[in-house]
Amino acid sequence: MALYRTTIADIARQLNTTAATVSRALNNHPGISEETKKNVLKTAEKLNYNHNRIASSLRSGKTHVIGVMIPSAEINFFGSVVHGIENIANRNGYNVLIYQSNEKWEHEVKGMETFISARVDGIIASIAKETVDYSHYTEVKKRGIPLVFFDRANDELGIPSVVIDDYLGAYFATEHLILQGYHRIAHISGQQHIKIFNDRMKGYMGALQNYHMPIDQELIYTGSVSIESGRMAIDRFLQLPNPPDAVFAVEDFTALGVIKELKERKIDIPDEFGVVGFAAEMFGEHITPSLSTIDQQTILMGSEATKLLLEIISGKEPALNNNKKIILQPLPIFRSSSQRQKVID
Repeated sequence: MALYRTTIADIARQLNTTAATVSRALNNHPGISEETKKNVLKTAEKLNYNHNRIASSLRSGKTHVIGVMIPSAEINFFGSVVHGIENIANRNGYNVLIYQSNEKWEHEVKGMETFISARVDGIIASIAKETVDYSHYTEVKKRGIPLVFFDRANDELGIPSVVIDDYLGAYFATEHLILQGYHRIAHISGQQHIKIFNDRMKGYMGALQNYHMPIDQELIYTGSVSIESGRMAIDRFLQLPNPPDAVFAVEDFTALGVIKELKERKIDIPDEFGVVGFAAEMFGEHITPSLSTIDQQTILMGSEATKLLLEIISGKEPALNNNKKIILQPLPIFRSSSQRQKVID
């Protein structure tokens, strides 16, 4: 059975007035009395009338919809950022349209085309791992559509962003392993054209340098940011004549692969081998051993990105050539995977 949808004509009949009067009242027309507006709104609510946003957008030039591009819905990090985005968007009368790139450039391009066709008022995006051509983002910018990056940004595009201090987070992770007494600390990195992964590599190196520990290229494995990448890295590291005794992984799924591989090889974590990830994925506190990681303040990241976007939409912030960058502080969470009962000399 089809559901009946209340129309403006139904409200007009109920109030014994015209559909034109009801329409003007719903759109807060100055020529309609406050009493009439009040009666129309009360009746509309009573009849469960849903205001037609498309018709309203044609008049106002706004759809009150924000497009959000995420690399993967399977990763808790992005879901948590979206939670922060929706909190602020809904509070300000905006709906959120989510598109998943699946880490693929062509999906990202299609998503941007979808947002443009939907006439969204602005876009919040995190760049896919495979993306090296950013022309679809520059096209959005050319069209004057407000755009804000979160987490994975590109500073060269002149697009505002909200990010974590990835260098500092990686420094904290590596320093923690040093202070726990690990002597040969490896790093499993991500694709280096992605700025956040490059910054984490630099943070790892910076901590080693500051503690006068050598940077050994044999202890750096360029992975694909995945569980399998963690497994493959450990397989390679353990074949070295002088293998590492700890790993800082570029993110938590890679770290999970490390832990799985070490456990299969009966290597004790953390006494024989320490592991730290990055991103504070939800599973980290529930596995054995629990995973040390770096919290990226995801809900705050989503909230700040949305606030910045709304400021651009409202004209409080410039839409073009806006290089504003909000940098959030990383929060270390050190758990069983890296905390030895006693420091080993």
